[in-house]
Amino acid sequence: MTTETPGKLTRRHALAGAATVGLGLPLLAACSGGDGTATDSTPVGGSGGSTSGDPSTGSADALTTTSDVPVGGGTIFADQSVVVTQPTAGEFKGFSATCTHQGCTVGSVSDGTINCPCHGSMFSITDGSVQGGPATAPLPEVALSVDGTDITLA
Repeated sequence: MTTETPGKLTRRHALAGAATVGLGLPLLAACSGGDGTATDSTPVGGSGGSTSGDPSTGSADALTTTSDVPVGGGTIFADQSVVVTQPTAGEFKGFSATCTHQGCTVGSVSDGTINCPCHGSMFSITDGSVQGGPATAPLPEVALSVDGTDITLA
């Protein structure tokens, strides 16, 4: 039988605390996505973001249309884990929507940056480069194809 001194950290307590943190962090990350909208009236996720199946907004293969991506901003498609930006009129870029810091899905696009709600990392809408930490690696580029007004994943 072991006796524990009150106020002293034991290996059992340290392991129990580590297990609690290990289980709690994924839950916090999953719940920290905000209210499902982004700034610039940008839809987040599949609702409103995909044109699949709606003939009035583009082809069935289209991720979105050029008119749905604001100039100087972007649109987040959480279901496809893609951010489509339009840094300048007619120039469309695609980036991973997964923050390179700890894997959260980015939550908004505003003022020329793609923003992660979890820890505040910011990435350029032009090249995905880090504009503010804690992330140190840029968002990976995702190949897009623009055909008329339809934007698809290449």
